Parts: sequence; structure tokens; C-alpha cells
Amino acid sequence: MSARRVLILCYFYPPLAGGGVHRVLGFTRHLPAHGWKCTVIAAGREDYWVVDESLNARIPASAEVIRVRGGGALATWLRVKRGDRGRRTGSTYAGLRRLSDWWLFPDAYAGWAARARAAASARIAAGGIDAVLTTSPPDSVHLAGFALKRRFGLPWVADFRDPWVGLHFRNPPTGWHRARHARAERAVLEGADRVLTASRTHLDTLGARSGAHLLPRRAIHLPNGFEPDAPGADEVAADPAAFTLVFTGTLSQMSDTEVFLEALHELLARRPEARRRVRARMVGPYQAEYADRATALGLTGIVTFLGARPHAESRALQRGADVLLLWKPRGYPTMVPGKLYEYLDAGRPILGVLEEGDEAGEMVRRAGGELVAPGDRTALAAAIERRYLAWKEGARPAPSRPEWVATHARPALAARLASVLDDLTTGRT
Repeated sequence: MSARRVLILCYFYPPLAGGGVHRVLGFTRHLPAHGWKCTVIAAGREDYWVVDESLNARIPASAEVIRVRGGGALATWLRVKRGDRGRRTGSTYAGLRRLSDWWLFPDAYAGWAARARAAASARIAAGGIDAVLTTSPPDSVHLAGFALKRRFGLPWVADFRDPWVGLHFRNPPTGWHRARHARAERAVLEGADRVLTASRTHLDTLGARSGAHLLPRRAIHLPNGFEPDAPGADEVAADPAAFTLVFTGTLSQMSDTEVFLEALHELLARRPEARRRVRARMVGPYQAEYADRATALGLTGIVTFLGARPHAESRALQRGADVLLLWKPRGYPTMVPGKLYEYLDAGRPILGVLEEGDEAGEMVRRAGGELVAPGDRTALAAAIERRYLAWKEGARPAPSRPEWVATHARPALAARLASVLDDLTTGRT
């Protein structure tokens, strides 16, 4: 059988960077091995504040990439505010977000999604497309997918990396807005041939909310994962003279970032000699206010905000860490950060600032990691101190990668997605 082609509608794709990029990049890299080539309709290089040009080398030659420029006023503002010192999220940013919640439905990317839908329609009309996959956020891509389904009748998969708008970062401003979002989400869930979720908790939530409309065969948990052959995977950036704490990923609207800084300040007040040994590397785009707070707490030279770095460098720093740090926005139980799978692959000890029973927390526990309740500065300081003292005595655990994490390698996940696509297209002419 000749290779078939799936059209993937997404905003984030290399050279744009960030957690959401790697799931789609993994699909396009590994689906061809299972008989599926990919056409990707994505935003332009200038349409996000985080870019990693090194990821371009990971795009397979078989992938057709169609760029649709423009992410709206909010994305334009973010580009202007981008800088090596981090992004400041002051009143202008907050005002734009509030305006977008009122006037742009379902999100600030609605204009881009409409243009992307037009580009997708033209590409489908040209022939050779066998299925459509939309992946969010932004949620507006699913409304584009809904329209494409109605017009062309192709099998459609709606992939939710995160839940619909009703999550921690956004809250519809009125009951009318909330009801409109609920109707749109329901239309997507009922209209898609298959629904994928990146977390099992999200899948359970959808099932409870939509009842019989989302049958097990139509709704599938397809977790995030890691690239086993990613550059930097076998490089270790360890400093034997330093006890190194590493966090990788975007640091924005996460109050436990400040809790960590305060916990570290508390630890160093108890053990002043640790100032010469403890080093924290925060790798990824960040709010500049966090760096300001670190300075105010006297952590200059101890905590370093490295900003956005090439993905290979992040992977190397993960492998060289004495402790990998994990936290996420509070009140967001359905989120399993993509970086967690890379942490597990790195095999280093994980310290999670997560609620007990949280899906991500359960994975950390299963891998032998430790959990501290969000907001508990004293407990976090004590957990770091215990690990620092063990390191000081010469106890640096050898890398220990859970055997079960192999099922989350992206080639294996792409095989599962290919099976879904095969099932939807078998017998179609």
C-alpha cells in the first residue's frame, strides 16, 4: 500500500519552541515509518516569543510544511517583549488577555485559525490528503477542523495536549462566554472521529462530562513522550563541584517558582557554606519578575535563569542534574508536563512540587521521586537540604531510568497514532 498523508493543523511547529512543539514534531518524524506522511499547517517563525532554530534539523524531508503567518495582537505584543532577560507580564499583557477573553472566540489565535483553515481547504482540494488532525492549544484549531470535516468529510482526529479554555490560565469572563465555550467544545468532541488526550485525567474528565457521547473507542489517551535519539540525550553536563538543581521548560504564571526561590533562601540561611556548592539552573523562557525575586533574595550566582536554550542543551542539563525540579500551574490536575517524560528518560532524581493524587505526581512517585505540596516552602527547603547533605557525603545516585518509560518513546506513540489513522481510513477510496 502506498503511503497515505495526514494534514496536521497546529500553531506550534519548529522553529517555534516550547513544550507543545515536540509532540507534533514527533508525529511528523515517526509516522512515515508506519505509512503516513505529514502535511503541517503552522504559524510563521515570528509568531511566538520562543524560537529554537536547531529543531529545524529534526523536521523530516517527507514533511510538507505550509506556513500561515500572524497570531494576532497578543502574539505581536509578545514578540516585541521577547528578550534574553525574560518576558515581563505587566498590566499591558494582562489587559490584552482580558480583552481577548471578551472579544476573541475561542482564543486570541482565532484569526490565525481562520486563515489556516483556508490554507488547509486549498491543500485538501489539491488532493492527496487522507485524514486531518488538529492539535491544541490553541483551541481555535479544533473549530477549523470541525469546519473542514463538514466541508470535505475526511476522517478527523482532535488532539488535546491541554484541556479546552476552562483551564488555569484562562477563565471565560461571563456565564454567556462559558456556555459558548461549552457548546463549542461539545461540538468538537461529538464531531471528531477520534479524540486524543495527553493525560488520562483529562480523558476521564471528558468522559464524565459528555457521558455516552464520548465512547471509549472514540476517546483515546495518547500521552506525551520523549525522543530517545534526541541530540544531547547522551551528553552529561555535570559539575562534580556543584550540587545542581535543574528545571527545564517555560516559567510563566507559576507561583511555585517563587516558593522554590524562598525555600532555597531558607536553606542557605541555615547552611551558609552551601552558597559555594548549590547551583540552580532554570532553563527555558521565563517571566523576568522571577529573576528579580531571586536577586532580591540574594541568590545571584546561585540561581541562574538561562532563558530559552537549544533543546539539545536542555536535555544535556537534565542528564547532568543532581535533582530535577518539577512544578506546574496550581489548580491544573489534568496537566502532565511534557518535560516529565524527558526527566524520566534522563534517570536523575525528581523532586516534584505537586499535589498527592495528581497524575504527574503519581508518575514521579512511580519512578522513585519525591513530592512536596505546592506552596510548602519549609517542606521544599527540607527536601532539598536532605539531598544536598547526601550529595555532600558522596552519594550521587547512578542514573536510573524506569523500564516502563520506554512505552513513552515517541516512535512507540507514533505507532499508536498510525493505528488510529489506519482504523479511520481502512476501506476508504
